[in-house]
Parts: sequence; C-alpha cells; structure tokens
Amino acid sequence: MEITQRQPSRDANRWGILVLLAIGLMISFVDRTSMSAALADRHFVHEFALTHIERGWLGSAMFWSYGLMQMPMGWIVDRYGVKWPYSVCFLLWCLAAAATGVVGTLSALILVRLLIGVAEAVVVPATYRYLADNFDEAHKGTALGIYSIGGKMGPALGAPIAAWLIAASSWKAMFVVTGLAGLLWLVPWQWLLKNDFPSRAELSAARQRAASVPLRNLLASPVVWGGLVTNFCYSYFVFYCMTWMPAYLVEQRGLSLRQSGVYTFFSFAGIAIVAALAGWAADRLIARGHDAVLVRKAFIVTGFISGTTVLMGAYAHTAQEALFWNIASLSLSLLGLVTANNLALVKLTLIPKQAVGLNTGLQQVATSLAGGVSASLSGWLLHVGRSYTLPMSAIFVFLLLGATSTVVLLRRKWAPKVNEGEPVAAERDAHSYRAGS
Repeated sequence: MEITQRQPSRDANRWGILVLLAIGLMISFVDRTSMSAALADRHFVHEFALTHIERGWLGSAMFWSYGLMQMPMGWIVDRYGVKWPYSVCFLLWCLAAAATGVVGTLSALILVRLLIGVAEAVVVPATYRYLADNFDEAHKGTALGIYSIGGKMGPALGAPIAAWLIAASSWKAMFVVTGLAGLLWLVPWQWLLKNDFPSRAELSAARQRAASVPLRNLLASPVVWGGLVTNFCYSYFVFYCMTWMPAYLVEQRGLSLRQSGVYTFFSFAGIAIVAALAGWAADRLIARGHDAVLVRKAFIVTGFISGTTVLMGAYAHTAQEALFWNIASLSLSLLGLVTANNLALVKLTLIPKQAVGLNTGLQQVATSLAGGVSASLSGWLLHVGRSYTLPMSAIFVFLLLGATSTVVLLRRKWAPKVNEGEPVAAERDAHSYRAGS
C-alpha cells in the first residue's frame, strides 16, 4: 500500500508547548527531589527505621530505573510520537509520587521510586523528538535555553517546597500534594498538542525511518561518544551543585542552612538565565550565516573553561571570595554557556532526525551515570582530603575533559550515518508523524 506523503509542518502552538515541556521537566525534578526533603525529616526516618545504607538505597532507586529506561523511551517516541507516550508516563509518575505518601514498607517505597524513574524517563527523549520536528537550527538554542530553565528551577524549588509542606503538615501530605498537584499540567497538554500517534501506515513508515539509523550507527559515531563525554562532564558539575554545594557552604564556609539554601537557589537561577541568553545569542549568530557547529562549539568551550574557576573558590581565603567564584560569577553562572548549545549540538544539530529519540535516550544514560558518580566520588574525595578542595579539583578535571571532547570529537564528518537504500517514503516523511491530519 502506498503511503500518502505530506509536507513537514510545524506546530502552530510550538512555543506554548515548549513552555509546557519546560514546566513538565520542572515537575519531574520536584517529584525527584521531594525524597531528599523526606530523608532529612526525622519522623520519616524513624517511621521506617532507616539505616544510612537504606537511606542511600531509597535516594538512588529512582535514578537507576530512570537511566535504564532512557533508550527504550527514545525508541518509543521515535515510533509512536510524543503526545500519548508522555501523557501516559506523566500520569503514572504523578500517581506513583502521590502513592509514596501512603505506602507503609521500605520495599514499597523503593518500588514507587523505581516506578517514578521508569515513567520520568520519557521526559527528555520526548522533548527532543518534539524539538527536532518543530524547531529549525536558528531557533534550537533559544528553545533549549527556555526548556533548560525547567531543569534548573525544578531542584531550586522542589526541596524548599517539600520542606515547607513537611513543616506545615507531614511528609505523607507532602508526597500526596506534590504528586497530585502535577496532574493539572495534563489539561493544557491535552488541549494544545495535536495528536501525533501514527496510523498503521505511518507506524510502518516510522519503523522504516528509525531503522535507517540503528543503534550500531550511533555507537560507531565519534560525535555520539563526544556527546556522552560532554554530557557526563557537564552533568557531573551540576549534580555536585545539587548534592554537595549546600553542605560545602555550611561546613567549609560557615553559612547557615537557610543561607546555603538561598545561595543554592540563586546559583541555579544564574545557570538558567545564562543558558537561555546563550542559546538565544548563538541562534542569532547562526541566523546571520555563521556556521552552526562552530558557533555552538565556541559557546560550549567557553562555558567549560569558565567553569574551571570553581577551583579558585576552593582556595579562596574568605567566604565572600568563595561565593563570588562559586555562586555569583564564573564557575556556576557561566556554565550556562554550555547548557543549551551542548544540548542542541549533540542531540539535534549533528544527529539525523530519524534517530533523535534513540540518541537522546543514549545521551541521558551518561547524564544519569554522572549523578551517581558525582555524589559518590565527591563524598569519597571529601573523606580522603578532609576538605572540599579534592572534590572541586575533580570538577576542574572533568570540565577540561569536556572542553577537549568538544573540540576534538564534535565534527560534522563524524556524525552518525544514515543507511542507504531505505524506502523513499520513510525518508521524505522523516520530520513528522501526522502533520496535516
């Protein structure tokens, strides 16, 4: 049966849907970080009689299932579209987050956290599938800058909101409220986003289209490996800020817990603002005719090198100097130069559209791994060195590695190959599933 061809079209509501995607990312981070607030609540710890090891299991459970499901979710959205896979997964993780407040055993707690990780794994692959279908090169940086705000504001807001709800009521109410409140997001999502679930003919075309860039082609590409390195190095620093920066400010710089929370909030706000501006600035240069790969690489390298000033904060003699280097100035805020441009380059610009979902899932494995490595390695280095100098030295090394990988590996000639001889129908229909229906 011949497949009817349609010209690729872009969603008329794409900027509104982009904001929804950013809010969806923020909600996912709120539901992730709510557990950290509960683990700091003595009533929660006492009720389940948690040991330090069990607290570690509970805190890490979500990340393991999240990382494991990234590539399967990428496979799904490449074939079945964005709207319904995201809708089903969003409903599942909100209900699982709310259920955290009503379960009564440690095994049940771990199970619901694993379910949250499985369901939240759809967020990033689905977003990049949508961006690939609806934003051209001159708008990708701006779009990703806006989207990344959700990822930065989620951890900045999630822990304070959860802590306030626990103080005002209980840890059980906190989980139920934060979980169910997120369901309101589904209303505008269902209303604004057109149905892109494929018909039988379109599903066949989608399978053919995705098969033209199989996993082996991605793994054979230096660009993909360069993206794995840059995503790991960038995320290593970000996860360090999420897990260890408050403790550093309290233990080594003498700030109060409340002050550390305020400075941590502003650090993530700084990254978010710079990321949005850097993505927009790169897009403007590209729109004027400058090479997209060179422009984005220049921003990425500058951001990685700027971030290495974190080491100056480690050796600062006063708390004011440390705050300047680690919060108010280069090492954290200017890391935002990397954010949107790295995401655009290694997940969209240099990747065939047929494999955006699968590649994004693969790249997210590196991001998830960075979270585990950053938290554990920083703790071990802190134990060995008895100060935060060694953990920050490790960040310095990873940031230099990220800059080097950007320069050496992220080149057009090494992008993943599209297999020749695939059906013309699948190739022409590569930009959308049900455009024009």
